[in-house]
Amino acid sequence: MTDQPPVAPDKTKTEFSLLQLLPNMLTIAAICAGISAIRFAAEGNIALAVALITLASILDGMDGRTARYLGFNSKIGAELDSLADFVNFGVAPPLVVYFWGLQDSYRAGWLAVLVFAICCVMRLARFNVDSRTKDPLDDGGYFTGVPSPAGAMLVMLPIYLPYAFGPGAALPDVVSSLYIVLVGWVMVSRIPTWSFKSVSFSRANVTYFLIFFTGFIACLVSFPWATLVICCFAYAGSVLWAVIELKLAKRRG
Repeated sequence: MTDQPPVAPDKTKTEFSLLQLLPNMLTIAAICAGISAIRFAAEGNIALAVALITLASILDGMDGRTARYLGFNSKIGAELDSLADFVNFGVAPPLVVYFWGLQDSYRAGWLAVLVFAICCVMRLARFNVDSRTKDPLDDGGYFTGVPSPAGAMLVMLPIYLPYAFGPGAALPDVVSSLYIVLVGWVMVSRIPTWSFKSVSFSRANVTYFLIFFTGFIACLVSFPWATLVICCFAYAGSVLWAVIELKLAKRRG
């Protein structure tokens, strides 16, 4: 009997290319940005903390789309993304607000931080379950409640106002605390909010959208705080309009 050459082991399931790891690398970078935001907020550098949370939001939007585009979806990637959302949008933003101006009223402020964090983790848990069971509300181009990245943007509105319009625009500590709790509540509520993932443009409107997007980026760079305030109120208006639109659609049906 002749000796058979050794068979090379199949490494297709044990080795990964750098490109396959890119989505997870983006998620980990987002986690680093969120945790660093807490550190800089504790040191008093609020502007940098807000910028890092904004960066974490951008990276959060990129990692899942990158995984789907490359065809490298994985269960560990999905779990890592969910944990990153809790850190970046459930823990870091309310802590930034707390370190910014709620430490003097630490009882109400800290309670608001805890409520918001719990609401965020409950919202993420519900989203994970709904994504497996296909919640009918999501199928119609709507989310159930405010998504965690949008909640993170909204909850920092008490910071945006005085930076944009001066100290006179600052909300009282009690009002800021109640506002944080309110944002947490709308995250776990059954209020329908538009899913911008379903938005599409015709070929004729792509140019106008790109022009609008360029203007938005220019405003964000030139007038960051005022732009963030406008974004918060615009998003709140879109939520109200989505509720009205869905109720009218049910009446017609």
